[in-house]
Amino acid sequence: MKPLIIIFPPGVLTNLITEGVIPGLGGIVIFIPQIAFLFLFISILEETGYMSRVVFLMDRGLRRYGLSGKSVIPLISGTACAIPAVMATRNIESWKERLITILVVPFTTCSARLPVYLILISLVIPNQRFLGISYQGLTLMGLYFLGFLMAIVSASLMNKILKTSTKSYFVVEMPNYKLPLLKNVGITVWEKTRAFVVEAGRIILAISILLWVMASYGPGKNFSNAEDIVKTNAAYENISAAELEVKIASYRLEHSYIGILGKSIEPAIAPLGYDWKIGIALISSFAAREVFVGTLATIYSVGNDSQETIKNKMSAEIRPDGSPLFNLASGISLMLFYAFAMQCMSTLAIVKKETNGWKWPLIQLVAMTLIAYFAALIVYQILK
Repeated sequence: MKPLIIIFPPGVLTNLITEGVIPGLGGIVIFIPQIAFLFLFISILEETGYMSRVVFLMDRGLRRYGLSGKSVIPLISGTACAIPAVMATRNIESWKERLITILVVPFTTCSARLPVYLILISLVIPNQRFLGISYQGLTLMGLYFLGFLMAIVSASLMNKILKTSTKSYFVVEMPNYKLPLLKNVGITVWEKTRAFVVEAGRIILAISILLWVMASYGPGKNFSNAEDIVKTNAAYENISAAELEVKIASYRLEHSYIGILGKSIEPAIAPLGYDWKIGIALISSFAAREVFVGTLATIYSVGNDSQETIKNKMSAEIRPDGSPLFNLASGISLMLFYAFAMQCMSTLAIVKKETNGWKWPLIQLVAMTLIAYFAALIVYQILK
């Protein structure tokens, strides 16, 4: 029996499904293993009785910053992904401590930031050593420490701002060590994972489709006639068909709605050392931080988006005055922006679900963006 194959005709609906819906669903599915494994390990720790002891040991140190001993699990798991880390705050009984934990968890350096850090570090940090330790390795380690430090500082600040009429006390039962019940572990993993897919998944899919529409359509003849304009350009007469397609895609992206938006915010991001191309990458990477690299590959007309090729293109970019676009000042500025900015629609969606409204995720988005902006601004103005 032959497998059933459905072929959609070319058109808007097909593009919507293949470039909007499917990547949006992929942005949901990719987090399911991380969430499932996180709650698997948390459930095992709780069932064995070890979690209570870890929480007890960490509570005294974290409480002075407005956090709970139970905040240690979200803060640690945030280095993998902020989404399951935010969901892990459900074990915190005090609403104030839970809210503070939710708001500061995205500061910890997650795995999605690594592609951005790696390409920028290799681009602007010299490959030299200090006391046998690589400058590039020290920079990456410093970004991890900086994320944890900002999380603690922000928690301490919010602890003074947020006032509650009740005082929380740490009460925990020290159960005996025992073997975990597989049934209880399985039920917990299923319920937590299902809650993410059903609740946060809808928001992630909607934002993904919106970003696709902005990148796939644009006003005016420059967008609609992009193919003809590029093909008639004398500079592209002798390139291969594959390279020509990349040039056309790059030209379309430049004149799409998201490209226009990137150019419109250029006056605001120019003091950070960025141009409109980086502006497009910043907007696109709100779908997921790692999209930054792929977006730059399209903008710089890189057919094979290997990081080495993109690195070469980025290193060759110059400003109108002839100076390189990516230097130590702009590179450090961009890394700090990604270290502090939200830049993740999935995290925003799960924060909305966990706080039962848009108030706190919007406050979080604005606050983290402002912190990232001014940190990047100060560093760039000093280093340039």
